[in-house]
Amino acid sequence: MLNVKFSRIEDLLDFLPTKERQLIEQLRELVFENIPDVTERLSYSVPYYKRNKDICFIWPASVLWGKNKSHKGVRFGFTRGHLLTDEAAYLERGTRKQVFWKDFAKLTKPDIETLRQYLLEAVLIDESGTTM
Repeated sequence: MLNVKFSRIEDLLDFLPTKERQLIEQLRELVFENIPDVTERLSYSVPYYKRNKDICFIWPASVLWGKNKSHKGVRFGFTRGHLLTDEAAYLERGTRKQVFWKDFAKLTKPDIETLRQYLLEAVLIDESGTTM
């Protein structure tokens, strides 16, 4: 299913093209700044972040899901995105029911601020134990 398998974040970062690596490093920093007690782990060979349950993930396009690239750049996703307030439809969902995401070729200040707000809301959802 996956084209690569990593057991350490460092191995993933070493594998990535420079632009994807830079984006992932920016997004990781954003997660750690806004959720200081978050746990980072690899799942499907990409970083996932959790406290009580999975909150979000960062999926570089170089790590394929299946045989083809499903996106370009880096995907930042929320595992319970369906519970987030997304009135502006900033996040994408495709045909997914729960997972919402945004793909990035670069990060702008407005993107960072918007993601920060989603992260803070996702933490509140995680603390509440809400799943539906």
